[in-house]
Amino acid sequence: MSADEQDDAQPKRPFFRSRANTPKLPQDRAKRQGRVTSLAFSLLGGRDPAIDFLNTFNASLGGRPLDVAMADEEGLGQVMSAIRLLAMPPHGAKQ
Repeated sequence: MSADEQDDAQPKRPFFRSRANTPKLPQDRAKRQGRVTSLAFSLLGGRDPAIDFLNTFNASLGGRPLDVAMADEEGLGQVMSAIRLLAMPPHGAKQ
């Protein structure tokens, strides 16, 4: 079987668009995203609880925590404080 025949015999893979056409996240926003995501993953009990928190509207933060954190350093600080508060054991609970 020739190389051309082998190519024809194998199923074609779907064509995916290159991500080169999508705008990249500015470096400062990407750094804030990484910091808040890392903290949430480590303090909120893993991937799923962290993603739920970061992507669910939070009235006290005035928006989705991930958006608030990525907007500026002040928002990042607010969200990181909220994560730390959520991670604290309830008052009077044994550790």
